[in-house]
Amino acid sequence: MSDPAPLLEVDEVCASYSSYRALFGVSLTVPERGIVALLGSNGAGKSTLARVISGLLPASEGTVAFAGRDITHLAAHKIARLGLVQVPEGRGIFSSLTVEENLKLAFRHKPGSEDPTAAIQRAFDSFEVLRQRRSQRAGTLSGGEQRILSLAKVLAMPPKLLVVDELSLGLAPAVIDNVYEQLVAIRDAGTALLVVEQQIDRALSIADTAVLLAHGVVAWSGPSQQAAAAMEQLFGTGVAKASERS
Repeated sequence: MSDPAPLLEVDEVCASYSSYRALFGVSLTVPERGIVALLGSNGAGKSTLARVISGLLPASEGTVAFAGRDITHLAAHKIARLGLVQVPEGRGIFSSLTVEENLKLAFRHKPGSEDPTAAIQRAFDSFEVLRQRRSQRAGTLSGGEQRILSLAKVLAMPPKLLVVDELSLGLAPAVIDNVYEQLVAIRDAGTALLVVEQQIDRALSIADTAVLLAHGVVAWSGPSQQAAAAMEQLFGTGVAKASERS
């Protein structure tokens, strides 16, 4: 059986913040219905690459293709309409609206989508804490609960490709387990994922393949089962352990 066709193709991408160059010729692919873990320590370039892929930061060199279309210079909102969505490291909610109002607003503005009532119900079924706080203003939720709300807005109506950036930040271990179960569920339903994460064990537990970034370059890529050993060999046990604790 042949390998799944690439849904996302990143080819020799470079990117900078003003005079600071953050990425140097990065290449990777995400297959349809696949999960790729993007790993590395702080400052490795993980979030920068996620921003380039989703159109939030322009690439200075190289190309990004999605579903066979060049999206390198496409605006972020147009990329999202094609079905490539990023859940950012931040929270991305409307603090003055209730939890339920945030969900209604998100689902009503998705073109061609189903009745938002069903999507809201799925969000509540996936995350009981949101059901319990459905009438609470989002700005009064804890940081972790706000991240869950931001994620639920995407997972209830999943795109073709989801880029998730440091989802574990601010979440209790039990909640992280629930979040990763939901990621596997949407993969099984047809969504591909690029998971940007510092908690190595979490990401590798669901990923098919892994890409290790170091100082803005790809240091290694291959099967997820070999990634931890590769990181230890390349960077040393201390680096790997520090990344897992971050």
